[in-house]
Amino acid sequence: MSVDVYLNFNGNCREAVEFYAKVFKTEEPKFMTFGETPQNPEYPLPEEAKNLIMHTRLSIDGSNVMFSDTFPGMPFVEGNNITLALVNKNIEDLTSIFNQLKDGGTVVMDLQETFWSKLYGQVTDKFGIHWQINYE
Repeated sequence: MSVDVYLNFNGNCREAVEFYAKVFKTEEPKFMTFGETPQNPEYPLPEEAKNLIMHTRLSIDGSNVMFSDTFPGMPFVEGNNITLALVNKNIEDLTSIFNQLKDGGTVVMDLQETFWSKLYGQVTDKFGIHWQINYE
């Protein structure tokens, strides 16, 4: 099990990640944009979102650091743009952890299957810490 840092940016994720890759001498980042994801015809993707970064990651000195741009219209507050991402291969453990974290907290996205994971969800716990729960 790992807990990884997830950093959000307000449209400048690509620039930031390329900067960090140079500073920390990491591998060349691989970017997935919102435009490259499977589209839902009921929710058309706004033009301004297509080139924004949905996900990328770097291994910085042995730590997995993940990055994305915020989706247009979503709140962005510099300094509050950090999430902890729990990645695990045990669905039962992930479900239990998610259910405990949501007690007194707020579910942002209920646990569900996504195109990248069998189980994924987001919750802000009662202390205001935002978590992403992800099956690897």
